[in-house]
Amino acid sequence: MKINDLVKASGEWMNGSGPSSDIVISSRVRLARNLANCKFPLSANIEEKAEILKIISSAIERINTDKNLSIISLNDITPLERKFLVERHLISKEQEEESGQRAVAISKNESIAIMINEEDHLRLQSLQSGLQLDTTFAMLNTVDDKLSELLQFAYDDELGYLTACPTNVGTGLRASVMLHLPALAITRHLDKAFRAISKLNLAVRGLYGEGTEAHGDFYQISNQITIGRSEEDILGDLRVVIDQIVAYEKSARTNLLEKELIKIEDKIWRSLGILQNARIISSEEVMRHLSAVRLGLQIGMVKGINLTELNEIFIFSQPAHLQIMQGHELDAEHRDILRAKFVREKLKNGKN
Repeated sequence: MKINDLVKASGEWMNGSGPSSDIVISSRVRLARNLANCKFPLSANIEEKAEILKIISSAIERINTDKNLSIISLNDITPLERKFLVERHLISKEQEEESGQRAVAISKNESIAIMINEEDHLRLQSLQSGLQLDTTFAMLNTVDDKLSELLQFAYDDELGYLTACPTNVGTGLRASVMLHLPALAITRHLDKAFRAISKLNLAVRGLYGEGTEAHGDFYQISNQITIGRSEEDILGDLRVVIDQIVAYEKSARTNLLEKELIKIEDKIWRSLGILQNARIISSEEVMRHLSAVRLGLQIGMVKGINLTELNEIFIFSQPAHLQIMQGHELDAEHRDILRAKFVREKLKNGKN
């Protein structure tokens, strides 16, 4: 697999299917694992990282009997291509910025990604469309079981799996759900909901996880603590909260349509008009107006566009994607021009 192969297709998580996909864009589960008797990546030297990469890559090749996984060395691709993988949610910003030998193994439909030499030796990730935490975890657990037969992971009988970050010690599990919450944002109920979430040891983050801002009313909600808790408890608690947030968003949408229909119509059609006609547009502006158009589609106001097309705009209008598609790096102004053209072509059939 090469980066250009990823440009030609979109991952399974972007297809707009799955339960509650009108509000839940994707479900992601990650497992942090480290090799026993090896230094964590942040402490390891160049030679040690190279040896860890060799050991783990060999294990991945052995479990890859169906040739579904392809390993990409992050040292063999350009900085722009690494940013592309971050935008695609296949590696973390931390792994993009790390030094030394590191790689990622990616499945054909992008539902599985295995980061090697990130903060931990292994970060196993499964990503699915819609609210599918149990399915996502089951898929990842199968990969984890296969690798554990070949690799000895750092484990303590009392603490559980040992990880570079103390908050991941235990199960090593981080589960997150990406949500689109425009109605709660419009009604200014987001802060109240997020304050309640923080009291439950859950975190609210932007599109790319920790340290990133939210754009276009898209948010990630994830667990913060794994130690002393089972995988089932972590996923169960997160699922309960997400179900409540989804219900609140649906109720807010209903109230908006009943009480502020003209304002919502104006917001949606202004946004669609800008996206269909703009000649220069930034990533942030696309996300903001895309949020309104997505709301219009989901409440039946916008026709001629499907959710998959909106999700493709969501991903492919990002800076690294645009430049990879163009075949070379672009300055900010030319990116904004190219982005506007790309969005116009995608949305030319949208109408009321």
